Amino acid sequence: MASKSSGLKLRHMAGNLDSKETGKVTKDYEEYFKEEDDSKRTGNYTDVVNKYYDLATSFYEYGWSESFHFAHRYKWETLRESIIRHEHFLASKLNVGPGKKVLDVGCGVGGPLREIAAFTGASVTGLNNNAFQISRGEELNRKTGRHDHCDFIKADFMNIPVPDATYDAVYQIEATCHAPDAVGCYSEIFRVLKPGGVFASYEWCLTDEYDPNDEEHRKIRQEILIGNGLPTARHTHEVLDALKKAGFEVTEEQDLVKTADVSWYEPIDPDRAWRPWRDFWSFKTTRWGRNITHYLVLALETVGIAPKGSMGVSGFLKKGADGLVAGGKKGIYTVMYFTAAKKPLK
Repeated sequence: MASKSSGLKLRHMAGNLDSKETGKVTKDYEEYFKEEDDSKRTGNYTDVVNKYYDLATSFYEYGWSESFHFAHRYKWETLRESIIRHEHFLASKLNVGPGKKVLDVGCGVGGPLREIAAFTGASVTGLNNNAFQISRGEELNRKTGRHDHCDFIKADFMNIPVPDATYDAVYQIEATCHAPDAVGCYSEIFRVLKPGGVFASYEWCLTDEYDPNDEEHRKIRQEILIGNGLPTARHTHEVLDALKKAGFEVTEEQDLVKTADVSWYEPIDPDRAWRPWRDFWSFKTTRWGRNITHYLVLALETVGIAPKGSMGVSGFLKKGADGLVAGGKKGIYTVMYFTAAKKPLK
């Protein structure tokens, strides 16, 4: 249901921010990451995440189109094909169909929810606390004709404003990594899910290979945080424990990175081989493509077309991408820790 990747949308580069404010907002955002200690970020997670997505969403759409996530990929698949299959795999775990209500927690601009609504026939509601992303999602719903079965709620996933047992199923794709507290977030999801319903998830996590005493590992962790708007980083076992503490019965858990033919970080690895006959638009994230984008943003900011601070945004996004690639190559970070968990009937 998603459209193909397109050019950088200049009118969206500041999100809902006044273009005169973006320079200061960029500096304030970067200030949150001056220290390794997570407490300032977790204590102000709403501000951290909203600043990030106001500043970064136009870059995300430029690089990823409407589905802002990685995917389990076989060697014969294009990136786009793998992204659709990745969404369908998660949807297949929800046990829903026409007439059922599903919640997408942290839905971005709604690429996955439109795809999953079309795939399952269910009505899907996207939960997002960023007003700009919701406005983009509503615009894209209208353009794709999915406005009848897809809608949005502007809210914090730590405090979901719906009654208990509202949804037949809930899922999240690389979103609850923005939560300051996994148990609190999963407990809210548990509350709004009907008894017997499934919560399926792709979570970003540190792996068993991560060593907090290794200076290089900590540097990579910090790059991932600043480049992706994350207040903190959790280990896979912390995610599993949090699901159980929230009341879920975990029925499946697996790091899907381990079974993919193509490394998960390949789409953002600047040194990978570019195959234009397979995926022409992936040139954007090659080293040449990155440099072209970088200097284009510099030129546009210099002449006043792009808002002030755009170069700073481009810089911390590049740092985040480099951190993810390094974390993936060293095996200390995964973006595909898959879990399926059920809310008990009683």
